[in-house]
Amino acid sequence: MSVVEHVRSGNVPALARELAPLTAAERRELLPGLKQLRKELRDSWSSRAGAWSCLMVAGAVCHSAPSGAAAWLGGREFEDISAWRHARLRELLDDRPAEWQAAVAERLAERRPNRWGTDERLHLVEYLVHRSGCPVPTSDGFVLHWARDRGRPGPRPEVPRPLPVGTDLYVRLLADPWTPVLAPRLFEVAEAAEQLAGPWAARDDGRKWPAVLAELAEAGVLDRADLIDRCLARLLRGGRANELRVFQTVLKALAPTAAENTARVRTYLALLDGPSPIAGEAQQVLIGLDATDLLAEASQTVLFRTEKKLVRAQLGWLDRTARAGARAGDGGERAGEVVLAAAAALGHPDRALQEAALKVIARHLPAAGEAVLPELRLAAEALDPAHHARAADLFGAAPAAAEEYREQLPVVAPRPVPAPPASPEETAEELAAVLAGDDGLVPFERTLDALVRHSFQNREALARALEPVLRVGARTELYTVGEAVCGRIPAHQAWAAVQGRQNWFRHHWTTSFDHQRAARLEEAVWRIVVRPVPFLLAIPTDATGAIDPAALVDRLTRYEEAGLGPGPADLAQALLRVAPTTDPAVLAAAGRLESPEGERLAHWLRTGGLPRQTSEPVTADRRDWRGGRIRTMRQPGVVAEPALPADAACLVGPPEKLRLRDSWWSPQPAEHWLGTLPGHREELAARLLRCFAEVEERGAQQVLPQLAEAAGPAGPAVHLAVGYGLAARHVDDRTAAVDALLVLAARGDLDAALLGAELGELVRAGLAKTTRIAAALRSAADTGAYRTVWGVLAVLLPVALTDRAPRGAAELLALAVDCVRRCGARGPVAEVTAAAGRGGSSRLVQEARALDHLLAGC
Repeated sequence: MSVVEHVRSGNVPALARELAPLTAAERRELLPGLKQLRKELRDSWSSRAGAWSCLMVAGAVCHSAPSGAAAWLGGREFEDISAWRHARLRELLDDRPAEWQAAVAERLAERRPNRWGTDERLHLVEYLVHRSGCPVPTSDGFVLHWARDRGRPGPRPEVPRPLPVGTDLYVRLLADPWTPVLAPRLFEVAEAAEQLAGPWAARDDGRKWPAVLAELAEAGVLDRADLIDRCLARLLRGGRANELRVFQTVLKALAPTAAENTARVRTYLALLDGPSPIAGEAQQVLIGLDATDLLAEASQTVLFRTEKKLVRAQLGWLDRTARAGARAGDGGERAGEVVLAAAAALGHPDRALQEAALKVIARHLPAAGEAVLPELRLAAEALDPAHHARAADLFGAAPAAAEEYREQLPVVAPRPVPAPPASPEETAEELAAVLAGDDGLVPFERTLDALVRHSFQNREALARALEPVLRVGARTELYTVGEAVCGRIPAHQAWAAVQGRQNWFRHHWTTSFDHQRAARLEEAVWRIVVRPVPFLLAIPTDATGAIDPAALVDRLTRYEEAGLGPGPADLAQALLRVAPTTDPAVLAAAGRLESPEGERLAHWLRTGGLPRQTSEPVTADRRDWRGGRIRTMRQPGVVAEPALPADAACLVGPPEKLRLRDSWWSPQPAEHWLGTLPGHREELAARLLRCFAEVEERGAQQVLPQLAEAAGPAGPAVHLAVGYGLAARHVDDRTAAVDALLVLAARGDLDAALLGAELGELVRAGLAKTTRIAAALRSAADTGAYRTVWGVLAVLLPVALTDRAPRGAAELLALAVDCVRRCGARGPVAEVTAAAGRGGSSRLVQEARALDHLLAGC
């Protein structure tokens, strides 16, 4: 039998006997057959494990060049193969020159181990290093392997110098000659933290990696000073919190002395700018060292941080330093440094911390003298208005004259849709972009229209331009339309799609909105293949999806002049998108249309289009993630005249009849959903509330700005949709809701009291967390919309200030204080007054007293 046959059969002894006497040249001649066998085994479902084991070693020893052997062994199919442990196969590796073994080990060591499993190739590296006597590799991959392997208490693989088998990590590392070389590298490899704290890290051992590293440093196996430096350097580089936590634990285990910390004081100063837990520990080290020469520099970093605990600790350090200077007879100079450093906190966004900084400054200002007053007056300009009078008393600056308040709201301008692509080549570029993922409403609609338009003008030229795109593009909806252009869809299949017998665009998971788009796509394919038209009627003229009525009348006029009729789905979508108008010229032009479709459009425009629907709040039977009944809206639905096709009519029927989810999957609202009814945002909101109510899931609220930009009345459903968005779990979803709120306010469509009432209902029902709402409204207020936000809070606060106020009520009150101060609102709120009269000094009571004081005009 040949070598290849022995490999295929998995006969280890026979394979070893065949390969052992062969020369290097004879072994190289076997490589083509082994490569072919490797492909054969890879494609086979019934390949034997023994064949893979033999193939692994046979291919490696037949490569005379170390690079080829390492490349062979580096194949993914060999990562779990432990064939090299078989004594007869190991003899083949032992016979290779030491230089070959070392070079193969060096190249294989560059590979990173699997995230969870064991990579036998790295055990092989360890074996080859011992056999060749070469230096241990220090690559990232091998360091990760070493840390994972040594962290497990099981037996080591077959190596000439096995380590002690036991459960004590310290004993294993102490006996390992590689520990002094590889352990320091743990602080440099990105994924090392997972190995030091992962599920395998000394699992059966009382002492974990951080404590053992400190013990090894104490025993002199590792350089203690170098370990401290590496640990601090790793913390400086930053990373995820769970990664840094491991190295914090190492540093605590090392317990640097005061002398060691003093030698690294600049490093601790740099750590003040790191994540909160690290910055807090660095701050405590500096405070413990009493590094007063770095106090001002440290204050410049810490006093601008948002963490209140860090800022208060820094102000306390400043206060103690000034007191110590006074006792030492150096009060003037030290006090001057302290008050100027504390002035950095006068611009902190938290009003309570501003007050704490003012107290520190006031305590030591007499000793500092008048020389510091100009700088303090300048810093006081950033103070909250509540502290202006106090600052004027301290620094001698008169309160700034109150300026007339002006609400800052965004400018919402129309966003017209660009002209269609002018050539087949430009159409191909647009299609390539959409297939690559740019599938928003406008790119999709322009590309669909361009495919229809240029198919009518020169289908052959368009097909030539599309061929390269279709060879590499993803098979999305417009890919199928492109196939129709290129002649890949016969007429009978296109007709079957229009008749509902060919489901290219409809699946069990598609929603009613998707069905409406599917109807248009099916019709577009039919038009391209059988009956081309020069353009589509339903292409938007505005980015919201709306169509200018004059443009739609002009399009239908051109259809009549060409003797063509629009498709039912295309016309239905155009009617749902056309903006209402009372322009006599447009209505007159529509009245001159003679086709049935033209008469239908004229009637639609004269009667105001799709009738508006009113919303009625209801509590749905469906439960949310907490088991509560969600709040939604009921609408009666309308029957459009003239009648719409079934897919379009479903969109304007009762919301409960709309199909939005599959039994196991709920899609996120997309731009094209809102683009179907761009002039009816209240109707859209009512139909999508079940999606917006999933506040713990990411993504549904991203369409809220587009909903706000749509036309039509903004009633309870729109405001409830924004309310759900303000209570969303994820920051980016809350940001989208804030954008929607500001757009509504800028267009004069926001009913702040209605939004406050809907938020109150969500809070009362336990469907929204007050802390999230407070954070979202804070973001809105910070844009300059203080009066708008106060209008919401004035209605929401009475709900939040119940006897059992929810968590976050104090944040709402603090935000209300800022809004009222800036916009000058007046008028008592009974619930605020009641909360202000409560006993105690909690933050809620303090903020309620401040707000009640302001609302009374005091």
